[in-house]
Amino acid sequence: MAITIQQIKELREATAAGMGACKEALTATNGNMEEAVKYLREKGLAVAAKRVDKESKQGIVALAVAADKKSMALAEVNCETDFVAKTEAFIKFVDDAAKVALEGKDIEQTLNDDYKMLLTKTGENVKIRRSERYTLEGAGCLSGYIHMGGKIGVLVELACDKPCEKLDEAAHMVCLQVAANAPKYVNPADVPQAEIDAEIEIKLNALKEQKGKLPPEQALIGIKKGMASKFCTQICLVKQDYVADGEQTVEQYLASVAKEIGAPITVKRFARLQLGA
Repeated sequence: MAITIQQIKELREATAAGMGACKEALTATNGNMEEAVKYLREKGLAVAAKRVDKESKQGIVALAVAADKKSMALAEVNCETDFVAKTEAFIKFVDDAAKVALEGKDIEQTLNDDYKMLLTKTGENVKIRRSERYTLEGAGCLSGYIHMGGKIGVLVELACDKPCEKLDEAAHMVCLQVAANAPKYVNPADVPQAEIDAEIEIKLNALKEQKGKLPPEQALIGIKKGMASKFCTQICLVKQDYVADGEQTVEQYLASVAKEIGAPITVKRFARLQLGA
């Protein structure tokens, strides 16, 4: 029987076992989920397997930064209770997970023994949920930020031909922006048209519900354009109101910094990991 990625993911979510272990268990049990859980218990992952009814909504997002600041990584590890998330053993494990991610290695494989020990110590369903690693590409800088004691982690890469302290400061401020306003994209050009169309449809349905009917087609052209623009302003980083100064956008803030530096600044990418989201 062919084992699908979806089956492996479901078993991993249920038991917190590694992807490889889940595939092995499903293969050995011909895809039977209950038998696969039993298999994992017998293989030494009993603690996680016994916690299938417990949700892992707490935890920590940790940041690791290379000495030269040209590489940074985030790692999110979940557990069941805030109490466990604050323990020394859990915090150390998440910090180690971020360091492993920074090295470009697989967290589950590298920290497998530590992971099993953590399961034994905490007695909770601990999940290595995800990680993100950035390496600086070309001239510019990276910045990383942890918000609310590990509830949110952010990475940002800015491109600029004149790296300096002002650029580092700007990258940090953009991190704060991403943490606070949770943008989905950098620029409006990055937003899929299907997502814009879906948003416009929702707004038009609401307008029709309110007014009883829609305006004439000619008027709708401008209305749709306005809806699309407003939507992109909300979800695109550079178009958002700058959190430190609501009188300007992020784009305008970066332009002012670029003028001081004497070189254009471009937001190349960002990552935002929010605990459980």
